[in-house]
Amino acid sequence: MSDKVHEHPEIEVEQGHVDYAHACLEAARDRALKLTRMVEVGKGGTNQARFEREAIIQSVAARLDHLDLGDASLVFGRIDQEPDAGGGVFHIGRVGVWDEDQEPVVVDWRAPVAEAFYRATGPFPMGLQRRRHIVSRRRTVLGLEDELFGDLERFRDGTRLKGEGALIAALEMSRTGRLGDIIGTIQSEQDDIIRAPMAGVHAVQGGPGTGKTVVALHRAAYLLYTHRFPLEGQGVLVVGPNRLFLAYIEQVLPSLGEAGVTLATVGDVVGGVRIDDRREVAEMGRLKGDLRMVELIARAVRTRERALRADLRLGYGLQWLSLTVEESRRIVKEARRRYRTHNAARKFVEAEFYRALVVSGRDDLDPVAVRERMRGEIVVREALEWMWPVLTPAQLLNDLFGSRALIRAADRGLTADQVEALFRPRSEMADDVYWTASDAPLLDESRSVLGSRPGRKAEDAVRTYGHIVVDEIQDLSPMDLRMLGRRSLNGSMTVVGDIAQATGSWAHDDWDGILRHLPDRKPALRHELTLGYRIPGPMMDIASRVLAVAAPDLIPPRSVRTDGAAPRFVELVGEQVEQLNGLVEVVRSELEAAGTGNLAVIAADTHVADVEQALEQAGISFGRPTRRGLDSPLTVVPVGLIKGLEVDGAVVFEPARIVRDQNQGMRALYVALTRATKRVAVVYAEPLPAPLQS
Repeated sequence: MSDKVHEHPEIEVEQGHVDYAHACLEAARDRALKLTRMVEVGKGGTNQARFEREAIIQSVAARLDHLDLGDASLVFGRIDQEPDAGGGVFHIGRVGVWDEDQEPVVVDWRAPVAEAFYRATGPFPMGLQRRRHIVSRRRTVLGLEDELFGDLERFRDGTRLKGEGALIAALEMSRTGRLGDIIGTIQSEQDDIIRAPMAGVHAVQGGPGTGKTVVALHRAAYLLYTHRFPLEGQGVLVVGPNRLFLAYIEQVLPSLGEAGVTLATVGDVVGGVRIDDRREVAEMGRLKGDLRMVELIARAVRTRERALRADLRLGYGLQWLSLTVEESRRIVKEARRRYRTHNAARKFVEAEFYRALVVSGRDDLDPVAVRERMRGEIVVREALEWMWPVLTPAQLLNDLFGSRALIRAADRGLTADQVEALFRPRSEMADDVYWTASDAPLLDESRSVLGSRPGRKAEDAVRTYGHIVVDEIQDLSPMDLRMLGRRSLNGSMTVVGDIAQATGSWAHDDWDGILRHLPDRKPALRHELTLGYRIPGPMMDIASRVLAVAAPDLIPPRSVRTDGAAPRFVELVGEQVEQLNGLVEVVRSELEAAGTGNLAVIAADTHVADVEQALEQAGISFGRPTRRGLDSPLTVVPVGLIKGLEVDGAVVFEPARIVRDQNQGMRALYVALTRATKRVAVVYAEPLPAPLQS
């Protein structure tokens, strides 16, 4: 049925093919480099020649990026077809490779012929005689596993995981601090999502360890391969919850041969302003994420479209020119009626402003001369800025939140506490303001209402994408979702998350509450990943007890790894110093047990400083969750940042404090308990939350 991964007699044969494939890959790289040298002929020549040369160099550079695999394995599988299905033998790999005669040496994993490698089962072999999984590290073949189809398959369990030995071998490899790809071990329910049609919104519910993140990233790579035109020009956007998460996933798409995908946080999507990953506290985050902000922003803009407070009277030679309050009110009303966005109406307001001045004077006035002479007058500029200022989103919000009166005028329904919470001292320069992630959709909504500034259409334009992937979507507010939907060119999106891990200010209880805010050109298609590949069964059993309280309506994923150690519970005693010393000893023992793997100490956000100080005093080196991700053997991570990441081992410190201090505390504890692939130690001094009590 299945050979053991490390005891296959044809390892040398497959090693020879892998060596040949790498030789062909290097030859392809050499040909691309040679083409680059051929067109490097200096800066001279016609414009057409220079354009063609730059186009060739750009194309070659993209090809070289595509062929650069780094340390990733090139070949991971092989399929042998039945004679009736063509009788071909195809090696499946990361990118397509051909020999000098243009015969395929390696078939790209996204090619149609490779589909059977992921989807064939005993009852539905899809024309295969054999499927072979090749376990390798870089260029070295470590082992093989074969699955035979045909009569033998009738005696096998048709639901058995394909390539189980290769899958478990991959799962048991030590974490590197970066997310890896799964192209060699994709399972059928994952492949269904990866190869689903591009159109519409595809929503993927997946519990911890089900591979929803890598499935979404592999889907992005698959769509780029299958729909190279138009997606290469339209662009693909991947949105993650924070920069630590982006650092964690940044190697996946390049390792699949796709380097042109944009990775961004929600704040990065806005552009043109400085936004960090901070979210507002629960009450304020919920207020800023509510759709009532749409009307608040619209009214905030409307309050900046105003008639003059008094008649304007200007000397022009030997006569007076004037603009009455009533005429200014007419101009504002007409501008609102004619134009959809605020800034677009500024030229009309200016034209009507000067026209009214001309009409108020003698018949022989030259309108052009009046405008040229008056435009530099301070009183004229002040009047126009009062009636209809040109605004950026940052300027609008800086002014709005810097005035309690403007906040109340924008939304009369706000309570005094809400007005006070939104208020912050106005900055002299709006560009100097650091905004929070909760402000990002408000800035974007402002841009939508304001529109492009005159003469700056390209600079102020909203960037759209042919396909958008959103991870950890369960924590995004309606305003966040509205902003992302605005970035979708055609309504094509893949959104993944786990309702059980919703811990933000806008923790959604179901997918309906999410999908109603996304593009609806086609009905959304829902998928669910039911098998957990990463977390051993005994660890998932403990986490499931927490899930039963955190989200009682959800069914936990079924773990395919039934073996493994159960979480280790360590009770601390004594004063705080003694408790922290006890934590340090647990960390030492877990580091030793992790070996070459990585370990994370996960604590409530308010507890992290104490943990770091204790480790520093004990002389234990550790990393912090920065742009480098989880590269250190030991990292101290606030529970608020650990979502979506995975480690070999985890030390979960003071579960009761996590539950008490974090928004959606029980769900936050569930997240903390489901990050490790091998070991979990629960360290506590306070009484354990009820689901963890034996």
